[in-house]
Amino acid sequence: MAGTGTFGPRDEEPPRRGQPEDTEPSGPPGRFGEDLVGLDPDDPEALAFAEHLDRMERERPGYTVEGYLDGVEEFAASANRAGGHRRLVAVLIVALILLGVLVTLWSALGEMASTFFSSS
Repeated sequence: MAGTGTFGPRDEEPPRRGQPEDTEPSGPPGRFGEDLVGLDPDDPEALAFAEHLDRMERERPGYTVEGYLDGVEEFAASANRAGGHRRLVAVLIVALILLGVLVTLWSALGEMASTFFSSS
């Protein structure tokens, strides 16, 4: 590199004109900073939107007990946030699941009782 006074690749980029060297990009910090540009970081609706984005992009372990429990936890949390018809449907689903468990237990107890107390 004759005539420039430098040898080899340059390690640092020079600061751009009109921009200080130590500036960070403007916008809200955090994982969804690009999605929340222009929104107030203290606004409850913006925070709820960020939580929604986090739930949508969350990776869950599949086919494990932890994955199933995370799914149940998310279902319960969404049922608590819901209102009106959606809450009624969530309560109905839970009631049907519990009814199925009770019928299964009643049937199993009946089979056990008939096996132990049969007079053959």
